[in-house]
Amino acid sequence: MNLRAITADVAVRLNREAVTSVVFTPTETQDPYGDRVVPFDLRQWLARLRLLEGVPFAYLAADSELLPPESIRFFYLDRSWTDALVQGALSVGTVNSADRSQLAAVYDVVRDEIDEEERRVRLPGGEDVLQAPAATITGFLMRSRAVSGWPGLHVRAYSQEPATRDDEVIPESDPRRIKLLRLERLAPAVLLALFDGVPVVVHVEEPRQGVQFGVRLDHNDADPPSRFTAWVPGRDATTSEDVEVPPGSGNKVRVDVPFRGDAPGVIDMKKLVAEFVAKKAQLKVGDDLDSAELALQMIRFPYRQVFGDPALEKHGTPTSFPDVFRPQIGYKLSDLVTTFTRAQGGG
Repeated sequence: MNLRAITADVAVRLNREAVTSVVFTPTETQDPYGDRVVPFDLRQWLARLRLLEGVPFAYLAADSELLPPESIRFFYLDRSWTDALVQGALSVGTVNSADRSQLAAVYDVVRDEIDEEERRVRLPGGEDVLQAPAATITGFLMRSRAVSGWPGLHVRAYSQEPATRDDEVIPESDPRRIKLLRLERLAPAVLLALFDGVPVVVHVEEPRQGVQFGVRLDHNDADPPSRFTAWVPGRDATTSEDVEVPPGSGNKVRVDVPFRGDAPGVIDMKKLVAEFVAKKAQLKVGDDLDSAELALQMIRFPYRQVFGDPALEKHGTPTSFPDVFRPQIGYKLSDLVTTFTRAQGGG
């Protein structure tokens, strides 16, 4: 793309008539969205630029210590910074003061059209494009083995915690969903997400691309750090719902998962079946535990990590992105005492 030529062409055309009457006709630009001041290709390129495409990673995280392994950092995107980025790109097509003044005269129109175009960079299939002035853009950077291990991670942001089943997905056109403007792996283990608004809760979930079995792990403080206790929640064979004792208490029936002594990490299936049969009255399984019943008990839904403040939501207290993701640094009291003692010359 010859950015200088295109931008200069925009400036020349705008110099001929008043800003409010200057448009390119569809026959000149083949713009799929009708008459616009900025040509479609340039508008798309600038919208992607404002969503940080092509921006060096060093401008997003100036130091690797800001994004250590197994961490996530939430942020606001400074509109002034991205507007200046667009202005800098457009300035390539100006060669003198007259060009700059012409571009400055129409920049508000250009910015409005780019605001509209941002929502078209990523279009979910079968959903309408949102038409509204640009909102606050938020997002996160995540560095984790989960990103490299599951390249197809799902990310969803909500204005309120959705009261739905785990297997239901709310479309982006739903008022509770916040549109995802960009989702991209910047490196094998680094994920960038940008949202069209300020979320209250964010879900990061394994891809739903198949059926898998799995167990849950609890660390036992009495054992060495490498020791864990494996278990699965017992499910009612007639309803597939987790069994709670007493019902509605949240105390799930736990079925311990035994491992073979001669093969660490390998489940002892014979003993596991016996564990399920021992709780047959609660799980409503047969004495022999057929393959379908075993599959029902061992199936594991995609893991979902929820970022938010469940305490505030539970008590009905309004919460917001700053409340949930406020910047903070944690210190141990002993570390502070040591630091201040040394500062005072105490050792």
